[in-house]
This record gives sequence, C-alpha cells and structure tokens, in this order.
Amino acid sequence: MEAEKFQMDHVWRGDAEVDKIVYYNAKDDLNQTEDGKGRKNQYLPDDFEVDPDFKRPVSYNTTAVHIPTDIYEGSTIILNELNWTEALEDVFRKNKEEDPSILWQVFGSATGLARYFPASPWIDSRNSADKIDLYDVRRRPWYIQGAASPKDMLILVDASGSVSGLTLKLIRTSVNKMLETLSDDDYVNVVYFNDKAEHAACFRNLVQANVRNKRKLKEAVQNITAKGTTNYRGGFEMAFEQLAQMNVSRANCNKIIMLFTDGGEERAEEIFRKYNPKQAVRIFTFSVGQHNYDKGPIQWMACANKGYYYEIPSIGAIRINTQEYLDVLGRPMVKADRKAKQVQWTNVYLDALELGLVITGTLPVFNKTNTGSKKSQNQLILGVMAIDVSLEDIKRLTPRFTFGPNGYYFAIDPNGYVLLHPNLLPMTAKFDEPVTLDFLDAELENEIKVEMRKKMIDGLTGNYTISTLVKSQDERYIDLGQRMYSFAPVKGTDYSLALVLPDYSMHYIRAKIADTITQAKFSESLMADKFDEYGYTFIAPRMYCKDLKLPDKNQNNTEFLVEFNDYIDTKTPNNPMCNVELVNRLLLDAGITSSLIKHWKTTQLQHGVLARFVATDGGITRVYPKSAGLYWGKEAETYESSYYKRSLDNDLYIFTPTPYLSKENSSEDSVLVSKAVNLEVDAIPLKPAVVGVKLDISAWMESFINTTQKINCNDEICGCQRNDMYVDCVILDDGGFLVMSNRDEHIDEIGRFFGGIDPILMMNLLNSSLFTFKKTFDYQSLCDPKKESKAAAGLRSVYVPTIADILNLGWLASAAAWSIMQQLLVSITFPNFLDAAEMDDELSDARRKEVCITEQTQYYFKNNIVSFRGTIDCENCTRLYHAEKLPKTNLVFIIADAKVTCSSCDTKPLIQDEQQSTGPEPCDMAQNPRYRKGPAACFDNNEHDEAVCRRSAGSPLASSLLMLLLPLFMCCLGRRTLTVAGRPA
Repeated sequence: MEAEKFQMDHVWRGDAEVDKIVYYNAKDDLNQTEDGKGRKNQYLPDDFEVDPDFKRPVSYNTTAVHIPTDIYEGSTIILNELNWTEALEDVFRKNKEEDPSILWQVFGSATGLARYFPASPWIDSRNSADKIDLYDVRRRPWYIQGAASPKDMLILVDASGSVSGLTLKLIRTSVNKMLETLSDDDYVNVVYFNDKAEHAACFRNLVQANVRNKRKLKEAVQNITAKGTTNYRGGFEMAFEQLAQMNVSRANCNKIIMLFTDGGEERAEEIFRKYNPKQAVRIFTFSVGQHNYDKGPIQWMACANKGYYYEIPSIGAIRINTQEYLDVLGRPMVKADRKAKQVQWTNVYLDALELGLVITGTLPVFNKTNTGSKKSQNQLILGVMAIDVSLEDIKRLTPRFTFGPNGYYFAIDPNGYVLLHPNLLPMTAKFDEPVTLDFLDAELENEIKVEMRKKMIDGLTGNYTISTLVKSQDERYIDLGQRMYSFAPVKGTDYSLALVLPDYSMHYIRAKIADTITQAKFSESLMADKFDEYGYTFIAPRMYCKDLKLPDKNQNNTEFLVEFNDYIDTKTPNNPMCNVELVNRLLLDAGITSSLIKHWKTTQLQHGVLARFVATDGGITRVYPKSAGLYWGKEAETYESSYYKRSLDNDLYIFTPTPYLSKENSSEDSVLVSKAVNLEVDAIPLKPAVVGVKLDISAWMESFINTTQKINCNDEICGCQRNDMYVDCVILDDGGFLVMSNRDEHIDEIGRFFGGIDPILMMNLLNSSLFTFKKTFDYQSLCDPKKESKAAAGLRSVYVPTIADILNLGWLASAAAWSIMQQLLVSITFPNFLDAAEMDDELSDARRKEVCITEQTQYYFKNNIVSFRGTIDCENCTRLYHAEKLPKTNLVFIIADAKVTCSSCDTKPLIQDEQQSTGPEPCDMAQNPRYRKGPAACFDNNEHDEAVCRRSAGSPLASSLLMLLLPLFMCCLGRRTLTVAGRPA
C-alpha cells in the first residue's frame, strides 16, 4: 500500500528542520494579505475555481490539510506527519486522472490530521452553531468504522462520594464524548457504582449505539449523583456479566470496559481472575480530576487486561483522551495485515465539505516500521484512507424517469438503514449529525416488509408483490397501493438494492421521434408566446441536457421553458449532450397535450370551473385558460406532485383542497379535482397522464346548497340550507380535511383538518370506523434548540410508439380519451349530492436548528362501507349524523345536527399537524431490537498483545481502493438495464 510505503521511507525530522515543510492549511483565510501571513511554511493556492462536481472552489494542483483546533499544528509529530503524507498528492492526482468521477480522496491520520484532494477551503466555522471548528477526523463515522472492528463497550462510572463536584462534571462530559466515538455497528451500556452497582438508564443489557440510545444514555449520565463508598468489585462484576450475556443482540467482536474514576486503593484482582482470566475483555481506565489519590491500582487494571491508562485532569484533555483507545483496538487489524485490508462501506452521512449525502469506502493504513524491540513490527494503525461516493451522483446515473412517479429504488446496509430512498430527506445542515433512517421508518411498516428487510440484510434475492399503505408526497394522506418489490445484493459490498414498482408502471413509454419536422412541430407548442393557444405551460425541471442548467430556486418555470426552447432550436433534441429519450418524451407529451387544449377551446368552461389542466409523466403541465396558469401553485415536476401521484394510485376523482396553513401566504381559494388517464395498449396497462379541473369555492358552494335540498322530506334531518341554524352539512376528503360546508364561517377553513373544526363529530366518525388513523415518527425533522434550564429487478418490457403510432391511431386515440374524460369532469358540480355515481371513469436557518423527532398523524378511510349513521351523546343533548361516501371520489358527505345546538359536546381539538415528539421509547425498543447483521470479519484477537501502558501515537489509499470503490457501486446500478425490443436500453 502506497501510504504504508511512504511512511516507512520517511526519515524523522527534528525541530530545527520543521520550517522546511510547506503545506496548505485549509482553515487559513483566503483573503489574508502577504503581510498577514504568520507562518513561514504557509502556502495558499492561487488557482481555486468553483467545480460543478463539488459546488465549491477547489484546486487540483495540491492537497489541503485540516488539523483539529485542540491540536498544536507546530508540534514535531504533526509536522513529520505532514512531511510523509505530502507524497500522497501524486497518488490522489493519478487516481483522479484515471477515474474523473472520483470525488474527495482523504487520508485521516490517527494523530488527527486529515489530508484531502482536491484542495478546498474549510467551512467557515463562524456560520456553525458553536462558532468554532470542532471537526476531528477521528470522530467522523467513516474513520470510526474503518479504524477498528465493532465494539461491545460497557462504560463503568465511579459514583462514590469522592467524585463529587468538578470531578463528577468531568466524568459526565467524558462519558458523553466517549459515546460519540461509537457508531451504529457498536453496542454499549453505562453502569455506575458506589456501595452497589446500578444501570444508569433503563437498559438492562448492551444496546445498539444508535443516535436515540446514545441520547438516552447521555441523559441518564447527567442524573448520576455522587455518594457512598467505592466498590470496584460490584461495578466490575456487573460489567463482566453484561458483556457475557449471550441471548441479546451484540456486536460480538471487541469487548471493552471503560472505567471512569478518581482513583482508589482496590485492584479487584479476584474479579479479573474469575471473569477475565485470558484477558478477552480489554480494560481501559481513566483517572479523572486533579487529586492526590493513588493511581497505581487503576493503572494496573488497564495494564493487566491489555488496555490503556489515561489521565483527564481538566476539560481540555477529554476529547483527545476519549478517542485514543481506537489505536489499541486497531492493533489486531495491524497484526492481521492483509486479511484486515477489506473495503468497508459506511452508513449514509453528511459530508463535512458540503457535498451532501455520501457513503464512503475505507481501508485501514498500518504502521509497518519496526519498534526496535524483539517484536519486529509496530502494532499501530496509522489512519484510514477513504473516498466518497455522492448519493446525488448515483441518482443522476439511474433511469429514474422510467420507473414512473410512484416507482423508485433504494438500498439498505447491514443495519437496515436506507440510502437512495426517496424518503431519505434529512433537513439538517450539520455535518456532525449522523443520517440514519431505518427502512421500516422510511416506509409504513408491515409484517412482509419486516421479512423483506431481513432477507435484504442477509444478502438474499427476492421478489414480493404486496398491498401496502403509502404516504402521499405532502404527507397529509395515506393510500393503499399495490407494489412489487424486487431486490438483490450489490456485488462487492454489504448493501442490498431494491426496485419498487406499482402495477401500472411495469411498462413505460419510450418515445422515438427521429423525424426533426415532428420534433419541431411538437416543440412549437411550448413557446411562451403560444400560451393563449396552448394554455399556460410548465415543464418539469429535469436534466434534459448536460449543458442546459437547471433552474435555481429564484427562477420561475417560464424562464426555464424559454431556455429549453432556445436550446432545442439551436442544438436540436438529438444533441449528444442531451438525454434524447427524456427530451423526446417531453416533446411527445407536448404534441399530445396541445391537441387536447385545442379540443378544450371548443367548449366553454362550466360555471364554477376556474381551469382545466393536464399533467404528464413526460413532464408537461398545461393549464387552460392562460390566465389560470398565472396562479398555478402546483409542482412543475409531476414526479414530486402530491395530487398527481395520488391520482395514479386511486381509480377515483381525487379532490384536493389547498392546505389550510398554505393559504395564510396565498389568496388561493379553490379545490383541485384530478383523475389518472387509464390506457391499455396491446393489453399493457399504462397511466401516462392526469387530467382535472380547478373549482371555485364560492360557486361550488352555491351549487352544493342548491343540489342538496330535499323537497318532500320526512327524515329528521332534511336539506342543507346556507348557514342553517339546526343543520351542518360538510364534505370531507379521505384525509379528514374540509372540502365544502354550508356555513360561510367555514369557507376560509377549506383545507383544514375537520378534527379542529368539529372535534366531537370527527371523534364519532373515527369510532364508527368511517375513518381510522396511523401515527408515525419522522426522524429527519428540524426543531428550535432546547433552551437550557428526516440490481434487483427483473427486466421490464417497454412499449415504444413509432412515428405512425404518434401521427395516427395510437396516440390520437389517447388524446381523444383525455378529451372524453375532460367532458365528464366538468360536470363535477354534483347534480345531486348522492348521485356522484353518474361521473364516469435554507442553510443558515438549518444550522441553527437541531435534529429532532416529530410525530405525524394521517387519517384515511378504514374500509369500503359506504353509509354511516349514529348519535352523539353529550351531557344534556344529542346530535344525529349521517355520512355517505360519494362514489368514485375520495369524498364523504356528512349531514348532522348543528354543532351549536349541543355546545356541551365540545371537546379539545384533534391534532393532525406534525408535532415535536420524543419518539418511541428507547427502553421499550431495546426489549425487541430490529434485526441487523454485523461485519463479516472481526479483528479482536489480542492473544499475543503486549500490554501498552505508555502513550503512543500513531496513517493512504492503495490505488486499488481508489479504482474500485466508485465503479463498484455504479456498475451494480448500471447492470440493472431495461430492455427495448430485446436489446439493452
């Protein structure tokens, strides 16, 4: 390995020679002048340019170095480390030349130094919450996973009376920092002892060192109080018993006890003879605080049990001393040498240099120098070598737009955590926060998914077709959808990859428009000056061509449309820089929808209909008339549009009121009605588009009142008069949101959850099984900080329309079908309220916030029963209600005794909005942990370890790693090709 060779060839330099070492410190201010440069060996690159791959200034002519704030960069050890790692520049540069897709290449040293390529300035710590740079490469997820095998760690805290005051505060902080050195591959628990030993938290055994369990332990440690005498025997006995438990989940690798104490006279030798005769458990001891106690006994404990002894006299020594134990745990890897040279892939995390979500491939780097003793080889790990793979890059290389809006792919790691999942959307901008989302939290859990998750973790291949609950894009609704899950392991990694498709996306339309005349004809309808003729037109912001820049947040869609048209006019859709398939599909849909708009222009809009619209899989949305498009607030990207994706999953007319909270910043007062276009071509079902109308609330309310009057009424509840004193009439959608009411006071509350308007009636609708609800937790939310006091599938066949199809029967027939549906849609003003069956088929803010858990509650229809009726009993009055689902819609009509007639029924509102939560209780989850699998190899053999009771220090990439990691993952996805007419597409 190149790095090990460079370190072996390095000749140690003394203090007199350190000024000869020149390097670029990434934290140096780029703007400082020559006069302000303080160090002789300082170097500032002058060729920084913003790179599109990194989205930040970089220099490919040098490397950058990061040194932690609490490490003196002028020390002889650091300067010698800088000297030998400088040779890595050529290796990094060569790797980049051989594979231009490689991103960051990093060497993280056991000394804390990090050297990375290409060079780039470090993030401005003034924008961070702490205002100082707390980055230490040894505490990064990829370094921890690459530097040692998984750990079973028992932290043992001395809580006797002598550790009170400052010493106890130091111990609490030290334990917290120790917990931060653990990853999700590790298991941990905390026990404290004085007269007797106790569990610090509710955990009765080791638990996975995930974010929530570590947080629980940190909170418990803060509640430890000092009292009583020091009973080492009792503490160690409980610690060894915890590590010996066999019927619980564990890492089953390195076993460690971390003792934090102020010292004592007891050695507890009989306990070690009984529980640790072969020193299978390493003991690390920490003497905390400034005192005159005898440190000999606790130093002996560490040396006699193949551990290490540390001193933490003050808060400044905590960070360094609580992470150096990794050097000791790396020794078995060094002895294993080649066997331990295995590429390890990390969990998903946020890149420190703002590359976004990444996974990292790592290799350990070993010290191959001689120690000078009879033991020929040093047993120290030099560091970890790593390269990053951006999840965004992987996404760009996959054919997302052939899966359909509700199709997707994802991968999971051995912990069951997802990467590439569409619901993996962490909002935090804090790189030190881990990004872990379990598959069963990314989706709505059921028994089949639990089974599927286990098989994926075990590296099996499988295929399931299931009915599953699906959250809508805006997370307000839940639908029942049919999904096919197909999965297989990713060769060369411990990931498993899955493809998920609804039944209507098993095939897709691949447009072939080789005729430039047809292309020009279709693209003409996209011109902004043709909106009057073809309706206000939006196109999905997709990467149609590599040199066509995607719109930024401040750019409106029309500007992007104009740029697209200019590009197509200048370079033609068949330009090699373009995704021809994506462009042709857009143009195909443009041609079809333009014919539909022409048909709409021949018919008048009915009273109460503000607009008609059509949206397509190909990325076209047209709104007619043009004036209505000016106020169109829906997503231009149909793959991310909630109404669009819901319409595909439901063979209904989907009514979508504007969300109540969104109306605070908008004057929009309407309801969207949409339905998917169902086509069948050669017995292949397709849903290539959604059509619909936009209804005016006031006009629809007037029609609603008129059509719900009953002339000859003998029932107790009759008719729906406007603002009736005795009768409430409402229409709710399937999420329990208000769509229509007979009361003027409710008009402004259209889109509000009904549980906040009439809680007691909504509660009865739940009790009568009209509605049910599901509570889930979002682990990726951001909240304000607390104040002190979120190639597996079989091949899919494809229907490919020819030019003849486009210009003749096939697609003109589909356009006609859309027109027919449109004609039916405009009658949605309900001729009779029970006769609906007649209808036919930002970054700085993110940094200030903290990652938190929120609880979501979604309501949905519980069953297919149509009619519901009941009585609401209160203290001195009752209310009758009758509910009827409106056929072929997602609506329910409810008529009831007015809320004002029975005020004693009032109860507190039902909450549907997302609420901050503590999440599921970790203590309960620890009783039944989810299945996971540890790494295949464990390097914990300490049989021939020599005790190391003195301080020792001790670090780049084999070119083989750099050449293997990125292609390994990309090729896996690349092999999952789709087939067109029997050929790879």
